[in-house]
Amino acid sequence: MVESNPNEIVIVKSEDTKINSVDFNNLMFGRVFTDHMFVCDFENGKWQTPKIMPYQPMTIEPSARVFHYGQAVFEGMKAYKDDDGKVFLFRPNENYQRINKSAKRLAMPEFPEAYFFEGLKTLLQLDNEWIKPGLGNSLYIRPFVIATEPAIAASPAEAYRFMIICSPAKAYYNKPVRVLFAEKYSRSANGGVGFAKAAGNYASQFYPTSLAQKKGFDQIIWTDASTHKYLEEAGTMNVFFRIEDKLITAPNNDRILDGVTRKSVIQIAKDLGIDCEVRNVSVSEIKEAAKNGALKEIFGAGTAAVISPVSDFEHAGEIFKLPENEDSYAKLFKEKLTHIQHNLAEDKHDWRYEVK
Repeated sequence: MVESNPNEIVIVKSEDTKINSVDFNNLMFGRVFTDHMFVCDFENGKWQTPKIMPYQPMTIEPSARVFHYGQAVFEGMKAYKDDDGKVFLFRPNENYQRINKSAKRLAMPEFPEAYFFEGLKTLLQLDNEWIKPGLGNSLYIRPFVIATEPAIAASPAEAYRFMIICSPAKAYYNKPVRVLFAEKYSRSANGGVGFAKAAGNYASQFYPTSLAQKKGFDQIIWTDASTHKYLEEAGTMNVFFRIEDKLITAPNNDRILDGVTRKSVIQIAKDLGIDCEVRNVSVSEIKEAAKNGALKEIFGAGTAAVISPVSDFEHAGEIFKLPENEDSYAKLFKEKLTHIQHNLAEDKHDWRYEVK
């Protein structure tokens, strides 16, 4: 059945649902998708009428520029449902601003705010049953843009497709992660696209990460490309270090993603009176703190991962195991964040966005 709404989104509802075949207690991250998806094409210099349609394969020419020059950006968001059935997004305006910042860096057109939010709202209303209540449950939302123009000249495309797909999710990591501090490979460089959620940022780190995984590690904490002396971020997360009772994280720059969870942790730390320094963090400082017992915790922060504690790290052949803390900051921040997201705690900064 085809419908339209006042905001010009054409809606084609799925005739059936896949939800009854899904085991929500045993989900692999990003493998199961909801019944509908959002699609909007950029043609002739403007965004066309957006559509919501059943989730399905799409036809695209092999000459589409995304395959040849990598014009592709994406975002990661989540929807949460409280015990009363209300649905919330967490700081979605940050994601909207960042995907357009990413698009601009890759010479792609920015997406209209009204279409973005109305598309999200309508999609979540249609697939409401896929959002399960309870801490640990969420619906992961993946907005993305790709260059679709069928042309292989090395220049920006003139046609694009903006899409949103959704996947029910539980924890990304279900145990503490082991990390390797980068010594040779780099995630991004000065003047590059490290600050953007460009698809190529992730493709380029898969190989060095696979080498780390063969050694028994889950992730790499990347160091600066020039000297490899300063710690920056992990493959799927921004990173925090706790030395004694002080929290430290690397500053944003054109190599580091401006994480929504990261800035939320910094704000919560301020709210709780926890000293949080945003500054360069050297490998030598962290290794020395680990040796003298001052390093209490390392944890990652990201939309998919939420808060992921690190159990141990390796650098230059030395392995350092982190202590288990009863007053864990990682546990504290995860509880504070998830309770705000699930409408179980006060939202003093107006981070929750109710989908009505």
